[in-house]
Amino acid sequence: MPADPPIRDTARDLDAEGPAAVTRLLRSRPARPRLLGLGEAMHLEEPIGELRNEIFRELVEHEGYRAFAIESDCLAGLAVDAYVRTGAGSLDDVLRTGFSHQFGESAATRELVRWMRAHNEHHPAADRLRFFGFDAPIEMMWAASPRRALTGLHGYLSAHPVPLPCTLETLDRLLGTDERWVNEAAAMDPSQSVGGSPEVAELRLLADDLVVLLTAYEPHLVSATSREEWRRARLYGRTATGLLRYHAGMAGTSPERVWRLMALRDAMMAENLLDVADHGPALVFAHNRHLQREKSTWQLAGMALEWWSAGAIVSARLGDGYAFLASALGAVHHQGLPLPHPETIEGVLSTLPGNRHVVDSRALTAALDGAGVKPVPRTDIANNYGYFPLNPEHLAETDGIVFVKDLPPRGQEPGKRG
Repeated sequence: MPADPPIRDTARDLDAEGPAAVTRLLRSRPARPRLLGLGEAMHLEEPIGELRNEIFRELVEHEGYRAFAIESDCLAGLAVDAYVRTGAGSLDDVLRTGFSHQFGESAATRELVRWMRAHNEHHPAADRLRFFGFDAPIEMMWAASPRRALTGLHGYLSAHPVPLPCTLETLDRLLGTDERWVNEAAAMDPSQSVGGSPEVAELRLLADDLVVLLTAYEPHLVSATSREEWRRARLYGRTATGLLRYHAGMAGTSPERVWRLMALRDAMMAENLLDVADHGPALVFAHNRHLQREKSTWQLAGMALEWWSAGAIVSARLGDGYAFLASALGAVHHQGLPLPHPETIEGVLSTLPGNRHVVDSRALTAALDGAGVKPVPRTDIANNYGYFPLNPEHLAETDGIVFVKDLPPRGQEPGKRG
């Protein structure tokens, strides 16, 4: 399918214009977003991380962005934020301990954190960049113990004259060993989950009582500590209650068990992102599926799963304060993903000259409709099953597409594979 002039007119060449092409697209929107979601079509591909860094630097230097959030453990990310703001710790330490999902192993992530720290060294405290993990402390096969979140919340409250519902010793007794919480067998066998125990039921009630104290005593707590410390305690609180809810869901036996777990994780992400929005404008980097506005769907082991993504929840809350740039890839030969079929969205975009583009997706939708072109879903898959193609039916629900025609391995230019 040739690239008709109207289709070319919807795209800006990122290699020719640089990341400023993204800001030109954003300025055409009705309002400046508080959160800009930049989707990731395939995790842990270094060229995408490098492009993300280019875009973030442009947004910081020319659009006043002051925060970055990534699909990584929200509690671990506190160490990264401390490093970029104050220099606490070392770069190697925060890359090792401050990320989940292998993000800390990425060279592009290392460069991002290093650049944020260098930028902050030349700015006053009130104008420094902030870093946030916004995912729950959850992996594919397990969820973390709520110990860190619960004891962090209890420690904050106990340092002030606030009537507590329990002692730290009580929490420790009910929590037991951390190993029992991260039992991977529970992912497939609900009877292996700690979430159905009487101790977890009691912990959920205590966590709820602790969280409400943050609101009931907010004037005193903020005055005695700081707004920043209070907000951190609130992060501890929503993480503790979210993890306890998730573990209880893992112990469930209803047909909706897997759907509920998916929905609970994205709901936790959304709450964290709404908190990040108060530090915005912020760039949010995560998989497309977590940032999209439409319902997420997944066919898994014979189950047709549907749930609302974090992006959909945030978009419902913020309206024009949320924008979403999906990413899409053409060929990823080192992952076994070939050139896309010409009748797919990726195939249409692959006819554009150049390799990297940002596309006005609403203008693209209008151009395709005007030309009588109805793209079909892409069905080929990568060797690692990690690429999720764009859904043509929901193209107009994005604000733009960041498209890379030929994604090379790190260190190779497009078209120069060995």
